[in-house]
Amino acid sequence: MSDHPDQDAILRYVRASAALLALPLDDERAQRVAGFLARSGDMAKLLEAVPLCEEDEPAEIYLPAPFPDPAA
Repeated sequence: MSDHPDQDAILRYVRASAALLALPLDDERAQRVAGFLARSGDMAKLLEAVPLCEEDEPAEIYLPAPFPDPAA
């Protein structure tokens, strides 16, 4: 994560979040979590930059199949 411009802010966020959630987080693990969070944010920025219109991403309606009727 050393090349990310917001590395210090991300690491502070990770440590503060862990403290609020009472999660044990040593320095090495905090660095790894912050690195993953930075990479995830970078991937999200790439996806957000792709121009899409409404036809590119239609909303699907989820309709689960009904349970089989035991009497049938």
